[in-house]
Amino acid sequence: MAGLYFEEFKPGMVIEHAIRRTVTETDNILFSAMTYNCAPLHIDAEYSAKTMYGQRLVNSMFLLALVAGITVYETTLGTTLGNLGFGEIAFPKPTFHGDTIRVQTEILETRQSKSRPDTGIVTFKHVAKNQRDEIVCTAVRTGLMMLKPTAPAQA
Repeated sequence: MAGLYFEEFKPGMVIEHAIRRTVTETDNILFSAMTYNCAPLHIDAEYSAKTMYGQRLVNSMFLLALVAGITVYETTLGTTLGNLGFGEIAFPKPTFHGDTIRVQTEILETRQSKSRPDTGIVTFKHVAKNQRDEIVCTAVRTGLMMLKPTAPAQA
């Protein structure tokens, strides 16, 4: 299990995620189709060529999901009980087909759950950059995390 337990997260902790991912045209088209997002800016090359970008943009909801997914292995794999929410999501620069995304996570806050005393709540800030070192996505996410298992009592 690669994820961290609640007690292992400390505010100010920064994690550089090992996984990087190059976004493809197929990623963008399939995600847009599966979510019924028919915005021509994502799926119509001729339309997009005449925009200020000159090409199709990667669907921002795909990018957000990719950013969250990249963070799983080093943060929550096997130790989370679920996402509680996302907030403060921004896409400061566009993402295009062929861009390679990398993510850094900072732990903003940790606290014991009031309603579930056997769990903790961690607030993560994810920052995604492309190969040009431009920030393409920021997101604050809150997760419900497991506490470290306690050793069984000796009989």
